[in-house]
Amino acid sequence: MRYTIQYVTSCFLLFCCLFVNAQEEKETQIVDSIQYIQKYGLRVGTDIGKLIRTATDDDYSGFEINGDFRLTKKLFIAAELGNEEKTTTTDFLSSTANGSYIKAGVDYNMYTNWLDMNNMIYSGFRVGFSSFSQTRNSYTVYNQNQFWQPQFTNNEPQEFSGLSSTWLELIIGIKAEIVTNLFIGLNAQLKSTISNKDLDNFESLYIPGFYKTYDSGNFGVGYSYTISYSIPLFKKGKKEAKNEEVKEEKE
Repeated sequence: MRYTIQYVTSCFLLFCCLFVNAQEEKETQIVDSIQYIQKYGLRVGTDIGKLIRTATDDDYSGFEINGDFRLTKKLFIAAELGNEEKTTTTDFLSSTANGSYIKAGVDYNMYTNWLDMNNMIYSGFRVGFSSFSQTRNSYTVYNQNQFWQPQFTNNEPQEFSGLSSTWLELIIGIKAEIVTNLFIGLNAQLKSTISNKDLDNFESLYIPGFYKTYDSGNFGVGYSYTISYSIPLFKKGKKEAKNEEVKEEKE
C-alpha cells in the first residue's frame, strides 16, 4: 500500500511539472507579424530633356517613350522607343541624321525603401538598335595650297538611307516618387557599338539613340531626364514574422 501511494504521488508530481513547463513555453513566445503591400505594374513616361531640346535647339528634334515593368521586389524589365533628327556641322562637313531606335534591357533597384515608398537608385543595361538615314548637306575638300586655289565646297544635299547600328549600354540612375504613382528621374548611359552599317565615303556623326559618335570610336555617352506614371496592375503582400521571448517574473 505504501509503494502504491508513492507511485501515484510521483506520477502526479511529474504530470504537474510537465504541465507547468508547457504553459511557460507557450507564454514566452509572442508572434509579431507585419504585412507589407507592394505595388506591381507598368510605368510609362517620356524623356522631357528631348522635348526641351526640341523647343530650344533649331538643329534638333526628337521624342522618346520609356517604360518598365516590375518583375520582383528589385528587378524590372525596361525599354525605350524614340525618334531623332539631328544636324551636325563641322569645319568641312554638315550632315543630318534622321531615324528611330529601340532599347530593351533590365534595371536592378539598389535602394532599400522605407514602408510605402517606391523610390529607385538603380543600375542596368540595354541592347539598342537604330535604323536611320544620313543626309550630306554640304562638304568642303581641304586644299593645302589655299593661296592660289580656293577650297572646293559642294552644297548639294544627298541622302543615304538603309543605315543601322547596334550597341550595348550600361545605365545608372535614380527615380523619385514626387506624388502617388508619379516619378521624375535622371540617368547616365555609357555605350559601346556592336555593329554598324555605315557609309564608305563619310562616317555618321550622329546615330539616333546612340547620340554623338567620337572620331570613329566605339564608345559614346548619353543622359536623360524622365517623367513617368506608374499604373498599378496588382499588389503583393509580404508577411514578416518575428518571435520575441518574454520572461514573466513570478513572485
